Formats: sequence, structure tokens, C-alpha cells
Amino acid sequence: MYDLKQVMTEKPSRFSAGHRMCAGCGAPIVARMILRALKKEDFAVVSNATGCMEVSTFIYPYTSWTDSYIHSAFENAASTLSGVEAAYKVMKKTGKLPQDKDTKFIAFGGDGGTYDIGLQSLSGAMERGHDMVYVCYDNGAYMNTGVQRSSATPHFADTTTSPAGKVIPGKMQPRKDLTKIMVAHNLPYVAQTAAITNFKDIYEKSEKAIYTEGACFLNVLAPCPRGWVYPTEDLMQVNKLAVDTCYWPLYEVINGKYIVNYKPAKKLPVEEFLKPQKRFAHMFKEGNEWMIEAFQKETDERWEELLRLEEMTKDM
Repeated sequence: MYDLKQVMTEKPSRFSAGHRMCAGCGAPIVARMILRALKKEDFAVVSNATGCMEVSTFIYPYTSWTDSYIHSAFENAASTLSGVEAAYKVMKKTGKLPQDKDTKFIAFGGDGGTYDIGLQSLSGAMERGHDMVYVCYDNGAYMNTGVQRSSATPHFADTTTSPAGKVIPGKMQPRKDLTKIMVAHNLPYVAQTAAITNFKDIYEKSEKAIYTEGACFLNVLAPCPRGWVYPTEDLMQVNKLAVDTCYWPLYEVINGKYIVNYKPAKKLPVEEFLKPQKRFAHMFKEGNEWMIEAFQKETDERWEELLRLEEMTKDM
């Protein structure tokens, strides 16, 4: 049972203060909360794809990570960690490492290094079944290199490579559903959560992923004030609106069984999530109502499909 006071007082933070992440960013909260789910006696090896988190938390000779840390390139965080996990198993089996201590393997990557550049190595590591957790902190664009669109960027969002104007209305394609792609790998545990909407939700899902044997995947919404363009103090509110509009549902898939963890008592219209973010400002201009309607339709269809999957798999 999750106990916030106990977690905060009895478990040390494995992600230290003093990092250079932006104020109002969801990514450092993702790292801190997930690492807190580790048992005090367990050690972790962290692999981190190139991106905002890497360049801001590991500036030689300083680091925010208290466990072992490996900086990988954009494309190979998952394959790097899978190699470390395989070597660890061999060394433990041959007596080169102590048998009474456990090491966990956790990879972090943004959506650019996960949905796009790193998808091949991620898919390979998951398919091979390495005992590791891959965490995607999804901020919906290549924020570290100038807010270019990624396949995680929402439909119609304004980015530097999908600029909203007279020629195109922002990103022309709907967002890729990577969580479902990971489910299709037949993993024992896959979950979708958000940075700070519900600490209990992200903690418990992290704990399940870390202590489930085999390859597991967490997709965590991590808003970016620079790319989404909202006031830094509104991080919590933006997260909450993403969940309450069902743009970003909280759910988990355990051995193929879908469980929706949160169903809003009153599902808000998706424009409530879009409105506070300047990247969607053009959608509220006269004549662009069709964009909001299309976004709402897309959100509703994905939510209804998720509810159907929960119903279909409830007896598994």
C-alpha cells in the first residue's frame, strides 16, 4: 500500500537536486518518482538516451544520479542496458558478483529517443525479454534540439518543423500510440501514467514494472513549458487536464489484460487541455473550429477503444 509520508521519509532520493532541467518541467519528477519505487537495499543501473534529461543531469564531472549511470546515444539506450543486464546475469551465475544483492536495470528516454530514433533498439530489447524497465518521458517533441515535431507530437501542434500558418495548420498527423505498440510485444507489464497528476499512480506502476520479471515499459507524460508554452507554475494543472479530458488515460496492461486506473467522473472537453498551451493557440482562431472538433473526435475514439479493450480482457 502506497504511503506518501513513509516513502518520502524512509526512502532517499536517488535523483539529486541541482540538475539543470527547466522550471516547470515534468521530466525530473518522472525520474525522481520512479527511482523512489526501488527498495532501499537494491541497486540500479540507469541508461539514458541523449536528450533533455541527459544533457541537464550529467554535466561532467557532476551528476544528479546516485546509482550507476550510462549515457547512451539517442538510438541505443535500450540495447546498451540490455547488454549490461545480460552481462550481469552471467557474472552473477559464475560467482563474480554477490548472490545476496539485487540490481535493477532502468532506461530513460524522451519521445524523440523512444518513439522515433530509438524504436528499433527498444523493440529488440523488449522482444528479447531482458529483465529491465524502459521509461519514456513523453514531452511530445524534440525539445532539447529546438522543439521539432516527433511522432509523439499531438495533431495540429505548432512546432519549429510543423509551424502553424497559412500553408499547414501545425502537425498534420495524429500522435503515434507507442503504449499499444509495446503491448503488442507481449510484455508482462506495460503502463501509461503522468508525471505529477497522481503520485500514487506513478509510484505503484513503477514498483510493479521494476519488480516484474522480464521486459517492462512505462510511458509517462512529462509536460515541457518551453515546447508547450505554459507558465511554469501550471505544470500540475496541465497534467491534470491531460488526464481529465482523457487525452492521456491512466491505464496498465498486465499480461495482456487492460485495466483503466482512472475514469473521470466528468470527462472534460479536450479544448480545456489545449487552451492553456500556446502551441495550440491557432486552433482557437475563427475558422479553425474544425481542428478542435477533429482533435476531440480522435481523443474520444481512443478513449472508447481503451474502454472496449478493458471490457474484452477483464476475464483474462
